Amino acid sequence: MKLIHVVGARPNFMKLAPLHRALHDSPIQQKVIHTGQHYDAFMSDIFFEQLQIPRPDFHMGIGSGSHSIQTAKMMIGLEEIFIQEKPDWVIVYGDVNSTLAAALVCAKNYIPICHVEAGLRSYDRSMPEEINRVLTDQVADLLLTPSIDGNENLKKEGIPSKKIIFVGNIMIDSLLWSLKWIEQNPESIQNAIQLCNRYHLKSHKYILVTLHRPSNVDDLNKLQKIIEVLGEISEKTPVLFPVHPRTRKMLEQLSDFQFPQLYFETPLGYMEFLYLQKNALALVTDSGGIQEETTALGIPCLTLRENTERPITITQGTNQLIGNDFDKLRYELNEIIQGRGKKGFIPDLWDGKTAERIKDIFVRML
Repeated sequence: MKLIHVVGARPNFMKLAPLHRALHDSPIQQKVIHTGQHYDAFMSDIFFEQLQIPRPDFHMGIGSGSHSIQTAKMMIGLEEIFIQEKPDWVIVYGDVNSTLAAALVCAKNYIPICHVEAGLRSYDRSMPEEINRVLTDQVADLLLTPSIDGNENLKKEGIPSKKIIFVGNIMIDSLLWSLKWIEQNPESIQNAIQLCNRYHLKSHKYILVTLHRPSNVDDLNKLQKIIEVLGEISEKTPVLFPVHPRTRKMLEQLSDFQFPQLYFETPLGYMEFLYLQKNALALVTDSGGIQEETTALGIPCLTLRENTERPITITQGTNQLIGNDFDKLRYELNEIIQGRGKKGFIPDLWDGKTAERIKDIFVRML
C-alpha cells in the first residue's frame, strides 16, 4: 500500500509528524508532498527540522496568492504527482487550502482520501477554513475525527457513519512527544530561555500572545485596541508577543505606542513556542491549534474570535471566546492575574496515541 501525505502549513506539519513516525516501521510505503503554502523558513522548514519529519519527497513551492489562485495552482501540481505516483490513499490534514486542493483532485481522479481532523465546524462560512473543512469532508472516503462532536457534525451533514471514525486528537500526540523532546534536548529551546532571561519572565508569571487571522490583524482599528489592552495588562504582568509576519506588517502602520513590559519578538520555532506556552500564565490567541494545546496543558486561553470549530475546548477545556469584546479581554486577563482563570479537563482520546490508532486502521486494510 502506498500513502501520500499532503501538507502545506504549520498546523499540517504537526499533525503529519506523529503519523509519519507511527507508519515508519509498518509495511506501508509513504511519501510526503509539501505544497509550499507556507514558504517562510520560520513557518515551514524549521518545523520539519524540529519535529523530525523527513524532507518532503515533493516540494511544490506554490507560495502566496489569492485563495483561488493558490488552490488552483496546487490542484494542477498535485494532479501531476498523483498520476505519476498512483497512491492507494491520500491523507490530508486540517483545513488549509492544501487540504481542499488535494481532496478535490482525489475526488476527480477516484483516489481514496482520508481526512485527519474531520468534522470540526465553526458554522461561519466567512472563514476560508470552514469552506475547506466542509468541502473536504463531503468528498473524503475516510473521516477521522478528533472529538466526538465531529462525528455528530458529519452525521448531520449526511456523511455515512461507516466512513467516520473517532480516533482522538493527533495534535496532542505532537504536543506530548515535543514536551519529552524538550526535556531530553534542552538546547532546542535556548532561544526561548534567552527571551525569558532577557525580559525577566518567570514561570506562570507572563501572558503569551499570538495573532495572525485577517479578521484581527488586517483591521487597524481592531488591532490598535487589542494592543492597547495588552499594553495596559503589561503594566501588571509582562506580555510576550512573537509576531507573525503578516501581523508585523500591520503593526508597522499603527501609531507609536510605548508599553515597557509589552515585548514584541520575531516568530519562534515550535519547540521554543511550546516551552513558552507551557510556562505561561495564559494565552491570548486566534489560533485553532493553541486552543487545543492550552486545554491539554491546563492553561487558560482567551481566543479573539467570535466562534470556534473546537467547541470542546470551551465545554471541557480552558478556552474562552472573547470575540471583539475588548472590555471582556481586559476583565478576563485581570481575573487570570488574580488566580481566577478558567479550569478544565482533558477530552477523551487526547492521550498521545491517535497516530497509533490511525496506523492500525490502515494496517487492517492490508
